[in-house]
Amino acid sequence: MYGVGYDMAQPTTTSNADGARPITRADVGLRSERGPILLSVMLSVGLVAIDATILATAVPSIVNDLGGFAQFPWLFSVYLLAQAVSVPIFAKFSDLVGRKPVMLVGIGAFVLGSILCGFAWSMPALIAFRAVQGLGAGAVQPMAMTIVGDLYSVAERAKVQGYVASVWAVSSVVGPTLGGVFSDYLSWRWIFFVNVPLGLLAGWMLARRFTEKVERSPHTIDYAGAALLTVGSALVVLGLLEGGVVWAWASVPSVAILTAGALALVGFALVERRAAEPILPGWVFRQRLLATTSLASLTVGIMLIGLTSYIPLYVQGVLGTSALVAGFALAALTLGWPLAASLAGRIYLRIGFRSTALIGAGIILVGATLMILLSAQSSVWQVAGTCFVVGLGMGLVASPTLIAAQSEVGWGERGVVTGTNLFARSMGSAVGIAVFGAIANASLSRGNGGHLSGTASGIPAELLDPALHKVFVAAAVVAVVMGLAILAMPRRSAGDVAG
Repeated sequence: MYGVGYDMAQPTTTSNADGARPITRADVGLRSERGPILLSVMLSVGLVAIDATILATAVPSIVNDLGGFAQFPWLFSVYLLAQAVSVPIFAKFSDLVGRKPVMLVGIGAFVLGSILCGFAWSMPALIAFRAVQGLGAGAVQPMAMTIVGDLYSVAERAKVQGYVASVWAVSSVVGPTLGGVFSDYLSWRWIFFVNVPLGLLAGWMLARRFTEKVERSPHTIDYAGAALLTVGSALVVLGLLEGGVVWAWASVPSVAILTAGALALVGFALVERRAAEPILPGWVFRQRLLATTSLASLTVGIMLIGLTSYIPLYVQGVLGTSALVAGFALAALTLGWPLAASLAGRIYLRIGFRSTALIGAGIILVGATLMILLSAQSSVWQVAGTCFVVGLGMGLVASPTLIAAQSEVGWGERGVVTGTNLFARSMGSAVGIAVFGAIANASLSRGNGGHLSGTASGIPAELLDPALHKVFVAAAVVAVVMGLAILAMPRRSAGDVAG
């Protein structure tokens, strides 16, 4: 969500991707000043940020219109899966051809996917078009953070984080509000059409303002690794989503799909060891700091998708509110996150990345515990307060861990490192929605005699409440794992890498 980088006025000894010559900080945004570039990047981030919150509040309306309650987790999962598998690929390309072309391709794909989603005629069609959106997000999000990382030093990021965080703060209010308004008064289809003008403006500003100088040279593309990563991740998520719903966990289809997915991922790991220019180089996982920050990012993704997918459903289905009210409850989460992230820079400059993230993990665990204590008698304000607490913790975990990882490398590797961190977060979200969906669907099936209603409104609150509480318990377990991952980080202060 937030980036790191260089002061363009001074040279650095970091080599480029080919090791041919030193990269100077003036190479990035050669013609442009940092301010206009940052503004265009913030607008690009807004494209993804609004979509991250606007859909959740409209899920009940979409399901009631198109049917397929058991399939609704795929709306999130296929998007996140497409984003996850494309992030490291786009990130690698950005180290080879530059950030700008990759960002523009991502914006174009996201806008195209949004248009297709708006015209979707069935749940399977909507799920397929969400995958196109996910591919676009797979380029936009890491490129935004990498560009900012190229432009600003560690010491400067405390201020810059506040600017970028403001995008998510505004989106946290605008997204759920628009989602609720469109669902209650217009049509859920408008939640996708609203992306079109924003995407066009973001692309135009970036094309006009951002100029970079990248030396071209021949490269070997890791097609085999990209294919195995895509197939393996897709099969694993498919098995987790449909297990216990379409087929039994111990059935032949379930075992075959999960086994094939695992074998493909093992094959991917073997291919990466021999690839000349791997999509995910092994050194990213062998370095303790990079490995532990990626694990922390994985748990952030799981927590985030668990809340954004199921909190609106809980507020509407159990507490009996409208989509608009559910949107305001969820907005508390996405408001607390950027507020804490804007302060995280000042904190990690004083006490270090690890200590800052540990504080955040503790706050998340408190919020997850409060979530478990929610009941059908709880007020919307209680739900919103709980979400706000979790959001504060997220802002103190996600930002410092990513910045710590980015600060370990120079320009030629920053795209890969950023992509790996976001790949972990996206895979966490994709697997998380699958696991949480399996937990909720299994509980609902048992409580409803083995039958799942086709619409959200057809599930009684007395069945939905315990099912979603099981999801919240699982989220609390993930919060504990997050804390353990952060404890394993090496003790590094921002001063060790500032400059």
